[in-house]
Amino acid sequence: MKTIQVEHISKTFSTQRAVHDVSFEVEPGEIFGLLGPNGAGKTTTIRIILDLFKPDSGKVSILGGAMTEDKKNNIGYLPEDRGLYQDIQLERTLVYLATLKGVPQLEAKKRIDDYLTRFDLAEHRKKKIKELSKGMQQKAQLISTLVHKPELIIIDEPFASLDPVNTQMVKDILRDQRQNGVSIVMSTHQMHQVEELCDRLVLINKGDNMLYGELNEIRRRYAGSDVNVRVLNSLPTSLPGVEHVSPHNGGHRLHLTSGSSPQDVLRSLVNQGMVVEQFEIAVPTLDEIFIQVVTEAGTAE
Repeated sequence: MKTIQVEHISKTFSTQRAVHDVSFEVEPGEIFGLLGPNGAGKTTTIRIILDLFKPDSGKVSILGGAMTEDKKNNIGYLPEDRGLYQDIQLERTLVYLATLKGVPQLEAKKRIDDYLTRFDLAEHRKKKIKELSKGMQQKAQLISTLVHKPELIIIDEPFASLDPVNTQMVKDILRDQRQNGVSIVMSTHQMHQVEELCDRLVLINKGDNMLYGELNEIRRRYAGSDVNVRVLNSLPTSLPGVEHVSPHNGGHRLHLTSGSSPQDVLRSLVNQGMVVEQFEIAVPTLDEIFIQVVTEAGTAE
């Protein structure tokens, strides 16, 4: 059973097309990236999944069918904008939110105590939310997202305001959740976090599906014929099949001419007595792919 099935959904507000014919699936026990520039339709898509908006066309299946009130208790949602009660104490707020998700009060207190300790918030439990730093408030919202042990987690910019130590802790928690079979939909602008965490992704731009699939397959699809090379001796001034050379991470990136193959260039290097320490196809980063896809879409338009 798919955790989420989004089939050809479209949504228009007045004359503004927010989402158009968007489709994707989220598998059990995976971290799925929902990506796109500002105004791409990500938030509208999330709200349709959560049954906050109704699509004009298409349909969504979540946890095996239509959304129900019981299913909402099996979903953890972290919105980009903080929504905690500012004038209420941290611990009281978290216990209350957990009980709204069906967790008995005594059990909620126990789980929250564990999370407060893990998130280094135990000494702040009696502070009002507004007295906490932005990073602390972000951690508090993460606790409220996780405390009821949801089957599905949807998180929007989960690393906002977090320092490197807490960012790593959240990554570890997300990996633990995935290991336990929880499905996670992650929407973020931080592409390096997507590369590190996500199994598959969809890229939406101006409401349309632009990319969809397994992360490594997408990167291979956009890989050219350029290669990254590191050699012990100096590169020759001229290499057959190489248009030009640029520095790259302590080595060199060889930009190949049309029709040249990486294997021919490697053979040429070895034949010229080069001691090759590294030789790999230059796979683009997700940032580079993101920019290319969005730019090409704008040019085509």
